[in-house]
Amino acid sequence: MIETPENSPNSQEKSTNPVEIENLIGLLRRKESNWVEWGQACAKLQKAGYTSQQIFEATGFEPVQQNQVIVGSQVYTSIVNAKTEKNLQSQSGKDFLSRFERSGSDILYELRILTQEQRVIATEFIVEHNLDVDDAKDLAKAMKEFARMKTIPEGFSDRPGDIVAYQCWKLARQQNDLQQRSRLIAKGLKLADSQTARKQLEQLLTDFTIVSQRPAPRLPIYRMESEEELPRVLPVVGKLPLNTEDLKAVPIVEEVGSHGIVKFAGGTGAWVGIPGWRVVMQAEDPVAVIENSDRLPTPISGATEEVLLIIDRSQREWDEDGYFIIDQAGKIEMQCFDELPNVPLLGRVLLVLRPKKILDQEFVKDLLQFEE
Repeated sequence: MIETPENSPNSQEKSTNPVEIENLIGLLRRKESNWVEWGQACAKLQKAGYTSQQIFEATGFEPVQQNQVIVGSQVYTSIVNAKTEKNLQSQSGKDFLSRFERSGSDILYELRILTQEQRVIATEFIVEHNLDVDDAKDLAKAMKEFARMKTIPEGFSDRPGDIVAYQCWKLARQQNDLQQRSRLIAKGLKLADSQTARKQLEQLLTDFTIVSQRPAPRLPIYRMESEEELPRVLPVVGKLPLNTEDLKAVPIVEEVGSHGIVKFAGGTGAWVGIPGWRVVMQAEDPVAVIENSDRLPTPISGATEEVLLIIDRSQREWDEDGYFIIDQAGKIEMQCFDELPNVPLLGRVLLVLRPKKILDQEFVKDLLQFEE
C-alpha cells in the first residue's frame, strides 16, 4: 500500500479522495489507457501530496519516467487546447496528434521549452518528417533560439524546416571535420522548406571557409578571500530617544546559507550584504538571485555550491560580451546572445559571487571567544 499523504512529509491541504487515489494507482500499476493519462494520473497523485518515490513503490513508474509522462502530457494537452481554442489547424489537414496517442512522451517532453503555438508547428513537422527524439530536441532548441533573433537570416524563412536548415548551415560553417560538416549539410538539405535555404546549404559544398565559433562570454566570477570582506547585515532600530517597544518591535535577524542571506522572522523580505566593489556601487538598480554553480551557462568546476547572481535591472542594452536576464515562460533565465535578441532584456549580470571558503566556521567562533 502507498503511504497516505496525511503521513507524508509532503502532504498538502487539498488531497484527492481515497477512492480516486486507488483508481489512479491501479491505472498506473496495470498500465491501462495510454501514456497521456498516466502523466495526468502521476500529476494528480503528486498534487495530492504523494512523493515520486511513493508513486514508484506503488506503481513501478520510476521518478524519471513520471516526470517525462507528466511534462509530455502537459505538452499534449496544450496542443489540443491550441487547436480547439485558437483554431490552429494542421497545414497538411491530417490529425497529427494521433501519432502520439500510444507513444511519444519522450518526443513531446522535448517541446516543453516552446510556446503553445510553436508546439503545434513543431509537432506537425515532427510527424511529417518522422523525426526521432534527438531530432525533436534539436528542432525545439533551434526554434527557441530562432524566435529570439531580431531579423530572419538571409535566404531562410521562419518555417520549421528552414529553421533547422539555418541551424545546420550555421554549425556546418564552423566545422573543420569534413564528415561532420557533410552530415549537417545533408540534414539541412533534407529538412529545408524553401529553395533559397537549400541554395545557402549547397554553397557550402564548394565553399570550405571555416567561420570560427565565437566563444561564450566569460562569466564575471568573484570569491571573497578575507574575513574583512564578509559584511554583517543588521536591522536599524532608529535614532535615540526611542521607546522600549521600538526596540522590542525589531524582528530577529537570521543569517541563512553560505552567503549569510538575512531574513526577518515573520517578514517576507530578505537581504544579503555585498562588498562595496566598484561594479556593485555603480549599479543603479542591483538585486541578487541565488543559483547553483552547476546550472550556470558555463558551469564552475569543482563541487556544486550556491552562488549569487548580482543583476543590475537598469542595464537593458544588449552587449555581445554580457550575460542578461530574460523572461522564459514566466520564469527568469540567464542567456548571452551573439546577435541583438528579439526578447526584452530584464537586466545585466554584473558578477557571479561565490561564497567565502571558511574551513571551520566553529573554529572561527571559538577563536573570537578566545580573543575576547
